[in-house]
Amino acid sequence: MSDVATTAGNAATLIGPGNRNDGSSGRNGVAGSTCSTYAEVTAVRATHPQAIAEAWARRRRRATVSGDERLMIVAADHPARGALSVGANPTAMNSRSDLLDRLRTALANPGVDGVLATSDILEDLLLLGALEDKVVFSSMNRGGLAGASFELDDRMTAATAKWTIDAGLNGAKMLNRVDLTDEGTLNMLTAAAAAIDELAAGGAIAMLEPFLSNRVDGKVRNDLTADAVIKSMHIVQGLGSTSAYTWLKLPVVEEMERVMDATTLPTLLLGGDPQTAPDETFASWERALQIPSVRGLIVGRTLLYPADDDVATAVDTAVSLVR
Repeated sequence: MSDVATTAGNAATLIGPGNRNDGSSGRNGVAGSTCSTYAEVTAVRATHPQAIAEAWARRRRRATVSGDERLMIVAADHPARGALSVGANPTAMNSRSDLLDRLRTALANPGVDGVLATSDILEDLLLLGALEDKVVFSSMNRGGLAGASFELDDRMTAATAKWTIDAGLNGAKMLNRVDLTDEGTLNMLTAAAAAIDELAAGGAIAMLEPFLSNRVDGKVRNDLTADAVIKSMHIVQGLGSTSAYTWLKLPVVEEMERVMDATTLPTLLLGGDPQTAPDETFASWERALQIPSVRGLIVGRTLLYPADDDVATAVDTAVSLVR
């Protein structure tokens, strides 16, 4: 029998009738897992795709806010916009297995509460048992492909509000780049308002990531001055019929105390593409985390692709700041 056939047979055994339908344990003792290797993930996707819905249904969930009421979330929704670079490396995120290895290392840290990603990545992690008792956010509007002429017409091409709610996720994130000279901004704002309403009706969080943006030499640039961030916040926190389930995801900029005075919404700080020395980055997070309305961190490339490639240590440091 070929290796592919053997893997498919193993996958069928893993998800066949009577095998862990209660979600209590998984392959190699990983609670809730359907697969133990990436080959098995592919085999399950090919031979039993309904296993994904079954795994969502039996996943052990948790409330968004619990314990110390702080959140440490890792983010990995960049690839769906074609944004694969980290620092000076334009292909850093090319490998899916490498990204999943890094995410699983981060999620294995008990101080990491959960993950934000597109459905393809979430479902890989789900099948591998990495989302048990974790906070999970989907990502909705990935249509604004990095470098595209239509980049700011950032349409809802990824998870829907309905899928997010039906899968039992905690909420969904939207990127809200506002360019006053780009007509695509209106499409984004209109779609975001509708999604906020639908998420709120299902009791799910709408995580909004606002920026004032413009094009410089043809490339989209976000204005990270305090007043620009404040203006973007006021625009997006007024979207939708209710803000009861709306949270913000904001960059760490100068004058964060003044920035945070612009909202009463719960806020997580984003990490972005690392542009400064790690010690400087962590110090800026630590200062901003002292502001009462800041509830934690939601960081991707800075933790998953640190300069020294030591994911576990980078995550440990971030967790120590949040906790």
